[in-house]
Formats: sequence, C-alpha cells, structure tokens
Amino acid sequence: MTGRTRDEMAKRLAQDIPNGSYVNLGIGIPELVTQFVPAGREFIYHTENGLLGMGPSPEEGTGDPELINAGKRHVTALAGASYFHHADSFSMIRGGHLDLCVLGALQVSASGDLANWSTGAKDAIPAVGGAMDLVAGVKSIYVLTQHCTKNGEPKLVETCTFPLTGCAVVNRIYTDLAVIDVTAEGFKLLELSPGIEFQYVQERTGAPLHPINGDMQ
Repeated sequence: MTGRTRDEMAKRLAQDIPNGSYVNLGIGIPELVTQFVPAGREFIYHTENGLLGMGPSPEEGTGDPELINAGKRHVTALAGASYFHHADSFSMIRGGHLDLCVLGALQVSASGDLANWSTGAKDAIPAVGGAMDLVAGVKSIYVLTQHCTKNGEPKLVETCTFPLTGCAVVNRIYTDLAVIDVTAEGFKLLELSPGIEFQYVQERTGAPLHPINGDMQ
C-alpha cells in the first residue's frame, strides 16, 4: 500500500475548493495546489508577502527573481494580479477576507489543534511567522501533509506535543492515505486513497478514526 503521491494529494484537495475562493497556500506540499485548478473553476491565490492573483511556479530558470511567494519560491502573476504592502496583506488575513488556507503540519490533534512551525527543540525555527494569523483569520483551514513522519510516527494524534500554531482551527486533513474531517467527535474518515484499507490508516493514526460507515471497519 502506497497511497497518493504529493501531486495527487494536491490535486485531490483542489477538487474541494469552491469556485471563486480566495486561498492562501502554506509552504511545502500546499504550494503544489496551484497546478491543479479544476476545469471551469477559478481560485484567487493570496500570498502574505503581498500578492493577490498568484499563479503556478514557472519552469526552472525562467522566473522573475523579484516575484516570489512567502516561502521565497518563484511564482507567476495571473492577469489582473495586484501587489500591496505587507501590512495590507495581513489586514486581509486578520479581517477575515480569505476563504481558505492550506497548510502543512507537524501534528494535528483530534480536536483540530495545529502544530506546524516547530518541534520545540533548541535548534528549531525561532518564530511561528504568519501561520498564527492565518489560522486565526481565515474562514476554513485545510491541512495537506503526509500521514506519518519519515520515521513512521503518526502526524494525526490525540493531543499535540509540539508548540501549537492554533487551537481547534483545522477543518479537514488531506494525506497520502485519506481525507479526514475534524469533528466534535474527533477524526472522521471521509475517503480512503485508492488501494488503502481502513485498518491500515487507523494503525497509522494516533487517535480513534471514525469511519463513514461500519463497512470500513
């Protein structure tokens, strides 16, 4: 059992973004979502360093060195894109003007707590950055991440042990193994990746995983 690739994970998530949504993408796998806009839909991508109307990354070696996203990756600007001051960008975030934010994760708890910026180690990243504003100000938060760490440890856990980005902020999780909602009862499985069985996912999840129906148990 292998599950979805990173590109397939991003494509699957893009299918659930409503047409016309204003979307912020985090660093890492979430950046791939720009490549998979379903036919007939338009997403307006926002990056907190001051661009609305961000397009996909250009081919290697062809990018404008002054046109980057918050992760310092070269991006493109679509027709009608606008540029603005960093403070204005965060006013959009904090003012609740973005519909969706897609973030990576180190851990997500069964109650929707998100830890995605530090492991708490002495040599870890020293600041949370814009992620804390995004989880507090954006209407919906989707997490796009591998189901387990490189060492096989679950990223979906009962309680986060790493420093939190926000409490009870995650609405839905997309991994290589499944699509999972965060509900009042905990993790609820919405969809298994092709070729993946329920028990395989449960064994790799650090909290109870509620199936859609009893047939998956």
